[in-house]
Amino acid sequence: MFLQQRRAISQAASHVLNDWRYCLSLDNENRCRQRSKTNEMQGSRQQKCASILVSLCSVEGQPSFLFTLRSTALDMNKGDVSFAGGKCDLADRDVVATALRETWEELGISVAAESVWGVLKPLCHRKGLTIAPVLANLGPVEDLSFRINPGEVEDVFTLPLSHLCNPQNCGYTNFRVGEKYGYTLPVFHNWKQRVWGLTAVAVNQTLKLIVPSYVQQLRADFEVPRG
Repeated sequence: MFLQQRRAISQAASHVLNDWRYCLSLDNENRCRQRSKTNEMQGSRQQKCASILVSLCSVEGQPSFLFTLRSTALDMNKGDVSFAGGKCDLADRDVVATALRETWEELGISVAAESVWGVLKPLCHRKGLTIAPVLANLGPVEDLSFRINPGEVEDVFTLPLSHLCNPQNCGYTNFRVGEKYGYTLPVFHNWKQRVWGLTAVAVNQTLKLIVPSYVQQLRADFEVPRG
């Protein structure tokens, strides 16, 4: 009986691991490419548009996100968890080019355009900036050689999708506008840094896309009635 229980537990663990590995599989990539609609945001993108690279990767085969910790020397959002990114330049062809350029400038890694799965729903910053989340798979993090720009990035770290999808690590933050309730955004907790703000929104969007079986649970956590 003990051996049967161990065998059942081992088979269940293997099944769960395979489910997570499916997130970065070619089949899931193709499904996500079809479902994500590229939004180049032509016209105003150079003046009031920014782009971030929502960076998927694998750590010892485990699907994860690659995050940056913003430098404390920056004027805005210093010390916050974020994805590499920044404002569009006039020379950038589109928001994808912006995300790839910013990733090179901040982390010193060159991400091929073929690694981009698509552009997610634009995010609206409170200061009127439209931010395009560009989703890409960087591959095994063990194969990446970082050259971090200390003026922009304090550190880089990864969090597995399994951690972020665990309900015990998910929550929400209510924001006020003036003296009244304004809006609610997701937040993800871990032992070192919390992922919140628009970075958490981009993570939430991505999880809903690449982990469809978890959509209902995420919505239950994050869709809080306004009042």
